[in-house]
Amino acid sequence: MSLAFVVGTRPEIIKMAPVIRECEEQSVDSLIIHTGQHYSYEMDKVFFEELELRDADYALGAGSGSDAEQTSRILIGVEKVFVEEQPDVVLVEGDTNSVFASALAATKLHIEVGHVEAGLRSHDRFMPEEINRILTDHISDFLFAPTAEAQANLLAEGIPSDTISVTGNTIVDAVYQNLKLAQKKTRVLEELNVAEREYFLTTAHRRENVDSKARLSGILRGLRELHNEFDAPIIFPMHPRTKKRITEFDLSSNGIIPTAPIGFLEFLLLEANAKLIITDSGGVQEEACILKTPCITVRDNTERPETVAVQSNIVVGTEAEKIVAGARAMLKKPRNWANPFGNGDSAWRIVNTLTGAFEACGVNL
Repeated sequence: MSLAFVVGTRPEIIKMAPVIRECEEQSVDSLIIHTGQHYSYEMDKVFFEELELRDADYALGAGSGSDAEQTSRILIGVEKVFVEEQPDVVLVEGDTNSVFASALAATKLHIEVGHVEAGLRSHDRFMPEEINRILTDHISDFLFAPTAEAQANLLAEGIPSDTISVTGNTIVDAVYQNLKLAQKKTRVLEELNVAEREYFLTTAHRRENVDSKARLSGILRGLRELHNEFDAPIIFPMHPRTKKRITEFDLSSNGIIPTAPIGFLEFLLLEANAKLIITDSGGVQEEACILKTPCITVRDNTERPETVAVQSNIVVGTEAEKIVAGARAMLKKPRNWANPFGNGDSAWRIVNTLTGAFEACGVNL
């Protein structure tokens, strides 16, 4: 059995890393394709180095553009690699254009597709990520659902139960594997001059938020009010798109400490020691839950309802008053919720499901 891992964004690298490591431990033949959806491979090499991953075998350099432009470039690029390498399974993770394009190219070449983190649903088709999730799930052969709720979403859409495995989420593996490493390797709190549990951490990158002047303005005003009320620094590793829109819209970012995008180990340490996290990222919602850090989500919905169910997170929208009210509520909650995303053996479950399926078909591993 040979696998092709496709990654296109930094969150995908982080979540796929435990599966890549597990394949190496089990001596499963694999290759890594980096599509370059958000950044060039050269810019992402720091993530490979931090996570102690081998270099990508292919770097496609798809770059940015409209959904159609980006998806088509990735589709053309990965198809060429799949034709040349002939993997038995293509593994994708998440909900990006890289995920859908790679799944589509593989399916049309009659190569089996495994979707890591299958079954997530925001039930909001205005989100491009929701379209990518749904389409990828419906053309995949192996659906690795992180939770029972994700499994239920797949079954409700008529996806055969024998293609679905509930594995937990590989982000738990990644957090557990890398938190101790982060504590040894980084001094980010000292570098930013902040103390444990005395700062807020913020991320915002989703286009429905940062491309809307009203929504982005609401988030920034909410952050300023949080800074004033709690007298806490607000650390904001700023996505280039967000920084560009703040300048274009001429919005105030007073009270915020902006930083350039930072490495996973540094960010993980910031998450673990924050007083509160404010985010529109699905992955950060999960990480906050695992790390027992209260979280509020500046969106109108979430595809991680498990975090809301265990009360590690609440969804507040982008109005400043609701952001402040949500922060007050979360800061009063005890940090004793259960982690719904598994116990850190998701990568092992995924690889064993694949090897078991191929062994059953008489394929040499």
